[in-house]
Amino acid sequence: MTDLYDNPPELSDVLDAQRVLDVRLAVEHEDVARLHMLLDPLHPADIADLLEQISDGLRTRLLHFWKGGIDGDVLSELDESIREDIIDGLNSAELAHAVRDLDSDDVVDLLEDLNEPQQEAILDALDDAERIVVEQSLSFPENSAGRLMQREVVMAPEHWSVGQAIDYLRRHQNLPEQFYHMILIDPRMRPTGYVTLGKLLGAKRAVPLHDIVEDSFRTIPVDQPEKDVAYAFNQYHLISAPVVDVDDRLVGVITIDDAMIVLDEEYEEDMMRLAGVGEGSLSDRVIETTRGRFPWLAVNLCTAIVASMVISMFEAAIAQFVALAVLMPIVASMGGNAGTQSLTVAVRAIATKDLTTSNVWRVIRREILVGLLNGIIFAVVLGLVGYFWFGSSIIGWVLALAMVLNMVVAGLAGTVVPVLLEKIGIDPALASGAFVTTVTDVVGFFAFLGLAAWMLL
Repeated sequence: MTDLYDNPPELSDVLDAQRVLDVRLAVEHEDVARLHMLLDPLHPADIADLLEQISDGLRTRLLHFWKGGIDGDVLSELDESIREDIIDGLNSAELAHAVRDLDSDDVVDLLEDLNEPQQEAILDALDDAERIVVEQSLSFPENSAGRLMQREVVMAPEHWSVGQAIDYLRRHQNLPEQFYHMILIDPRMRPTGYVTLGKLLGAKRAVPLHDIVEDSFRTIPVDQPEKDVAYAFNQYHLISAPVVDVDDRLVGVITIDDAMIVLDEEYEEDMMRLAGVGEGSLSDRVIETTRGRFPWLAVNLCTAIVASMVISMFEAAIAQFVALAVLMPIVASMGGNAGTQSLTVAVRAIATKDLTTSNVWRVIRREILVGLLNGIIFAVVLGLVGYFWFGSSIIGWVLALAMVLNMVVAGLAGTVVPVLLEKIGIDPALASGAFVTTVTDVVGFFAFLGLAAWMLL
């Protein structure tokens, strides 16, 4: 064994290459004790990262030796494609052990992305009461508050005092692992307010609970889209919120950790879609990654052909003035970058509900003015470049005018295109990039070559 293998493990908050190498060596030497020593102290998120970084074969051998190591927290942290493979490799007893201590919302999150046989395997591992709760949550629409909420709720009648509430909490044996509020309900199970644990512990026993309720109280409809739930948590600085059915009766609670996960996922999804790579991950297989990226590469090919057709309209001008072929990519490239900047800002503003019908025209005017000012600045620079490079003031003027025009159009397209797509029900993050790039390329080439053909020939 190498000196590296003999080094004792150190608990770390961040998984590093050293730990991965130590684990690989332990698996290769079939050193089960060493493997447990390396993995058992790690946080579930670090274990999930490690499993995602190693090869399929090494992962299979690791799970074979590390019996009982996979629990529900690790499964929750895993990438979806890896998670399916690992669940397939667990027997019913191991699966039951893994999901036994999870809250209902975490079990639902596990089930959502699995195929039917895997879902049945996990449901069979639950006891009858837990299975009913989970199946009820799965009956709600996908990506809704009903799927996001946990059914374990700490609640109390609205007429109770602080002392009664504290006594109840001390007697209760099955409180959720983490909770932030005690929700007050009326006789019809309708939430009327909530009390933070800090105020509950700080108030005198005789104080009525309704005297120390929080002003931030608001309820979440069970069918509300989860992205709107996450927006509400971020907008109103919520820690938790009760979920109600169509009759306003309490059915669950959503906590800030789940809401923030949704926010992160929405942000990541927008960024990935802007780049045309969908929801791919580093764990995806080659064929899956190829299939996911191909459609948008095909769209880009079509837009490139359109731009090339515009160029072909000015073959005579290009043949007579070679400088045009040298300079025309500059105008299109600058316009494309400016359009992407405006597009990114607009898509994110739409996602966070900062860009609405009430301010859309103000934002459009701002982006046009920004494009105009940047266009003028770079027009002066490129005009001088064109003059000194090719000794022609006319080429300098052509380059400058085309730059101003394309930068203005880029700012306009980068804002208007995502707004229009959102209005007609198309995800602006997914489709805007191709349209904006086409506009800036076509306008850039047409403006530059059209002005050149008019002024030089």
